Amino acid sequence: MEFKLALLAVKDVEKSKQFYKDLFDQEVVLDLGKNVTFSGGFAIQEDFAWLTNLSSGSVIKKSNNMELYFEVEDFEEFIAKLSAYESIEYVHLPKKYEWQQRVVRIYDPDYHMIEIGESMAVIARRYLAKGYSIEETSKIIQHPREFVKKCITI
Repeated sequence: MEFKLALLAVKDVEKSKQFYKDLFDQEVVLDLGKNVTFSGGFAIQEDFAWLTNLSSGSVIKKSNNMELYFEVEDFEEFIAKLSAYESIEYVHLPKKYEWQQRVVRIYDPDYHMIEIGESMAVIARRYLAKGYSIEETSKIIQHPREFVKKCITI
């Protein structure tokens, strides 16, 4: 068995398709009209209740029980891009976690939660460039030494 992708139920496939293309640089891999698969390994589906033979009321909006996760190399650039995009609803504004990663969470047009985090490889390289050892960087960013070592060559 092989996992293929996650699928998000959407109200307007064209609106959601544009959202993911504009903000997340997703390329459409397959467009079947009401079902669109993106290069990032997820899909969107219009008329999900009909497709699954569920009542329309059973497709819950803003459930806050899962998220799509993206990483960006340049966090400030993405925040600027996000600020310029019309009508973004934030789960929370940018914040920094104890492992030194800056993240922001937003909702897509159908209130699916999306987390956008600064690339952990970028964070590791930042600490290494400041003179921290692999061991020190590993502790600061709370990632294995092997991960930090790989970041040197990325």
